[in-house]
Amino acid sequence: MSSVSLGLGTFGDVGPEPDGAAPPMHQVLREVVEQGALADRCGVDHFVLGEHHRPDFAISCPEVVLAAVAARTERITLSSGVTVLSTDDPVRVYERFATLDGLSDGRAEIQVGRGSFTEPFELFGHDLSDYVVLFDDKLDLLSRLRTEDTLSWHGRTRPALTDAHAFPTTRRGSLPVWVGVGGTTESVVRTARYGLPMMLAIVGGPPERFASFVELFHTSVEEAGTGPTGGRLPVGVHSPGFVADTDDEARDQLFPHYKASRDRIGRDRGWGEMTREQFDAEVDAGSLYVGSPRTVAERIATTIRTLGIDRFDLRYAHGPQPHDELMHTVELYGTQVIPRVRELLGQSGE
Repeated sequence: MSSVSLGLGTFGDVGPEPDGAAPPMHQVLREVVEQGALADRCGVDHFVLGEHHRPDFAISCPEVVLAAVAARTERITLSSGVTVLSTDDPVRVYERFATLDGLSDGRAEIQVGRGSFTEPFELFGHDLSDYVVLFDDKLDLLSRLRTEDTLSWHGRTRPALTDAHAFPTTRRGSLPVWVGVGGTTESVVRTARYGLPMMLAIVGGPPERFASFVELFHTSVEEAGTGPTGGRLPVGVHSPGFVADTDDEARDQLFPHYKASRDRIGRDRGWGEMTREQFDAEVDAGSLYVGSPRTVAERIATTIRTLGIDRFDLRYAHGPQPHDELMHTVELYGTQVIPRVRELLGQSGE
């Protein structure tokens, strides 16, 4: 197995908790920058910020927050996770991240997806019934923009482009673009067709159930001939978790926040309230990576081996958790979890 990279991600959660308390968004944004700076110092490979347009998340413009992180860091990759491409302009997406790439000396990447909430469609003037065609059309344009050459393009959801350019160009001549996939075969095959790396969002249940999607991706890339010469396109996993000094401490610290966040979303989607028993079961055998550094490292290593993936990103914040707890989990992940994962996989660090 080639060397695996490990990242951390957050949506800038703000809550609120059942008692109505929630930190102000401007405070959370500044704390996220501090967490990103610490991740860089502790050896984390990627810092990944998601985009939402809801009252329970502070980050609606990942690239702006990532630019602030860029000014405080030296080596860590700066990524969205995800940019909701369906309701954005691919030209502006590429230009914003190309700007971030220049400011960070070549450390920017884009993860795009269709998003898990519907608010952006109304907010940015799009029809939810165009959910599929918007993403297909815009992913096609973004994939062509990556050449940074003169571009002529026509699609179904925006005016055509003739001899167009996107600026600034990058020193690398292109930006890395990953496609976030939630677990449909159509999404897997689409990603393979464009020859882009795939990021699996696994938020519940045993991770091994996604092995068929990884196999389908590699098979589809081979059939389409879109992979790199002599190699393969990478696959990553993005899953929730939390690290503390002991297993019990990690579970007890996370549960009330995770339950509040999950129940809040569940009320909109018809889910029942989460019990502690359900939470513990997901930690024990599902896709919730919670515990001491040793426990979390062992579970991540098992997922990497089982799925044969190249990257693992942990979403480490859930609801309005205290900043000091999040800073501690970032430190533990970088200084203890990552080295242990690499040791278990028989890999040396950078």
